[in-house]
Amino acid sequence: MKQYGFGIIGLGMIADVHVKAINSLENARFAAGFDMVPGRAEKFCLEHGGKAYDDLDAFLSDPQIDVITITTPSGAHLEVAEAAMKAGKQVIVEKPMEITTERCDRMIAMAKTCGVKLGSVFQSRFHEAPLLVKQAIEQGRFGKLTICDAQVKWFRSQEYYDAVKWHGTWKMDGGGALMNQAIHAVDLLQWFCGPVEEVSGYTATLGHERIEVEDTAVATLRFKSGALGVIEGTTAAYPGFLKKLEICGSTGSAVLEEESLKDWQFSPETAQDASIRETYMHATKTGGGASDPKAIGFHGHALVFKDFLHALDTDSSPAITGEEARKAVAIIEAIYQSARTHQPVRL
Repeated sequence: MKQYGFGIIGLGMIADVHVKAINSLENARFAAGFDMVPGRAEKFCLEHGGKAYDDLDAFLSDPQIDVITITTPSGAHLEVAEAAMKAGKQVIVEKPMEITTERCDRMIAMAKTCGVKLGSVFQSRFHEAPLLVKQAIEQGRFGKLTICDAQVKWFRSQEYYDAVKWHGTWKMDGGGALMNQAIHAVDLLQWFCGPVEEVSGYTATLGHERIEVEDTAVATLRFKSGALGVIEGTTAAYPGFLKKLEICGSTGSAVLEEESLKDWQFSPETAQDASIRETYMHATKTGGGASDPKAIGFHGHALVFKDFLHALDTDSSPAITGEEARKAVAIIEAIYQSARTHQPVRL
């Protein structure tokens, strides 16, 4: 079994999740970390192992690094991803892959030019309950999809935004509750229900001060299938609730709350349906980040990384390619455009 050395660029909070996920895999090990903040790499690597770098060129030249995960602020993903790919490294980028579709496209093009694989982190797709929903849709158990909703009613304190100066900025965050918190639900919704044809959106900043971006948003969607949908996203709903998706069709419906299935009803029933309801009714083990951004496990990231390494071993595409990661960004970008222009936006 080939062993892959991982490097991490950007050693803030989410890097702790990345390193735990890396080290949980049999064929992966944390090799090195880079951060431009003086002393941060040394502190991180003293705790987790690996070689500490504060010089990016030296980091990218390390032959022990095969795969690089990028956990810098969202609006700073592109430049370091391009540098990593030019150095011949395989690259996995935290969500959102970038803050605009134009910057996503540049990253995708660079991966093709350099002949390396590009992946991103949408770990919710790998959890068992969402996979069951996806499978049931593909089997036609929902009949005609009719209405498909995503609700992300989370809470972030004012201190969350004040503590890090790039939080809540267009330049580095690329948006607010939609681009940073609700994007996992947006990705699942489009993965379940297919391409989005048109959106209409409203955004507002209602529960926080001194931020440029929205902390509350709603949007209506028309999918290419004809189904309709709603996205709700906020970081101003105290105390914060688990993200929820409701997928409804003419012969079945499912309600997904993080990793749990709160409802699972189809006509006709199968022999497995009762067992699915019992097994997945209380499957969620963490707070899902609803009120605490640190309250997430690393198991989802580990599944993303495992899939990416399988793609390297088999020279195939990872489940979350750059093109897949771009889709949620495109939907959110269109909602922002609609909110600015007060007009529906076609994708």
